[in-house]
Amino acid sequence: MEQVKHRNNNNNATKRKREENESHFENGNNNNNIDLSLLEALEKSSHSSVEVLDLRTLKKLVLSFERRLRDNIEARLKYPDQPEKFADSEIELHEEIEKLKILAGGPELYPELVNLNTIPSILGLLSHENSDIAMDVVGLLQDLTDEDVLEDNDEPARVLVDSLVENNALDLLVQNLSRLSENEQDEMTAVYNTLATIENMIEVKPSVAELVCERTKLLRWLLGKIKVREFDSIKQYASEILAILLQNSSANQNRLGQMNGVDVVLQAVALYKSRDPKSEDEEEMVENLFDCLCCLLMPVENKERFMKAEGVELMIIIMKQKKLAYGSAIRAIDFAMTKYPPACERFVDVLGLKTVFAAFMGKIPVSKKNKKESYQEELEERLISLIASLFGGILRGSRRERLLSKFVENECEKIDRLMELYVRYSDRVKAASERLNNLEFDELEMDEEERYNRKLESGLYTLQLIAVILGYLWSSE
Repeated sequence: MEQVKHRNNNNNATKRKREENESHFENGNNNNNIDLSLLEALEKSSHSSVEVLDLRTLKKLVLSFERRLRDNIEARLKYPDQPEKFADSEIELHEEIEKLKILAGGPELYPELVNLNTIPSILGLLSHENSDIAMDVVGLLQDLTDEDVLEDNDEPARVLVDSLVENNALDLLVQNLSRLSENEQDEMTAVYNTLATIENMIEVKPSVAELVCERTKLLRWLLGKIKVREFDSIKQYASEILAILLQNSSANQNRLGQMNGVDVVLQAVALYKSRDPKSEDEEEMVENLFDCLCCLLMPVENKERFMKAEGVELMIIIMKQKKLAYGSAIRAIDFAMTKYPPACERFVDVLGLKTVFAAFMGKIPVSKKNKKESYQEELEERLISLIASLFGGILRGSRRERLLSKFVENECEKIDRLMELYVRYSDRVKAASERLNNLEFDELEMDEEERYNRKLESGLYTLQLIAVILGYLWSSE
């Protein structure tokens, strides 16, 4: 999934100062008395004043930050009802937090930052009475955990994230979300930065995905954003984070299912049953929502919830409308019917066979968005999986007869199609096997399991499913 672009907080004062300087310089160009050598000297002086980022600089920054924090705490305690008395200390604290962002340029110093016991002080400010200070901290955390910063710095990144988790960063970040308004640009940026920080922490420490759902109300907050009918960038990012949280986590899948998450996600995708997304960002959000739905359909309990919420019927409607979500609906219904006979029976009862076999015969709606060969191939493999699930889930009765009858229509054209696919995938797997056999030992070392996985990636799994379908047909004679 393409990452949402995050906006970093700009230092507006610095920007204004820079613009004033540029304006002053342009006006001065008309004055022949300007001493250019003096300007050059000033420029060199400003460059030489930049400190090297090392342990000494780190300690200096931390000490200055702790002093300003202490001053602000004291001022607020001394003058709780006189904001003008502690306003200056708050401005100074803001400036110190901004200075700490330079540490993102030296992630190798993160273990020292942790050893200096600064993380608790930083995180404590997420509960600061002044929401601007809390937003400053969110921006700092996003900078420190940015994936580009942490790349190739695995150990320092792990030390930082471990410290953040131990000091309740997840709880504090999610609690702070509740006081941020998306109507204010700065606060909306803080929402982005909060979600980005959590995403970055998961990237470093995958177990954070379950921890944040176990300890906080993030799942409920995300569901609230997805419920909103109108598309916006927050809804888009919420859908992406939710998909990340559900990946590879049965605990989160079950947890969200118990929170009526299946129904909420179905309602969100239902908005696109008869219309296409209006932009690429909205299209990405729809893909994220279907990713969420497919993850949710892993536990059997959620398959039951999907059935009760008429998810099977909705997916068939989406397929019939032949909009952009067509392929995603096939993927979702495939997940729903895998090893779950009740969904297979419902699919036949609500006349899904006609729709799925039309797609199986190649009558797939093509648009500029989905005409790529990879899309067609993925859809083809999903349809084969879906038909195999139908045969495995419907073993007898009138539904079984209706399924079998599809293969004798139009002079058994669907059996011809199966054989065509069997030959094609068989050739692909054979070619992949030959490539693996021809690899020199010193070129690539792999055990039997890895060789088998390579064949699966080349189409062996789909070939096996085709063989299973043919076996069912053969045994039905």
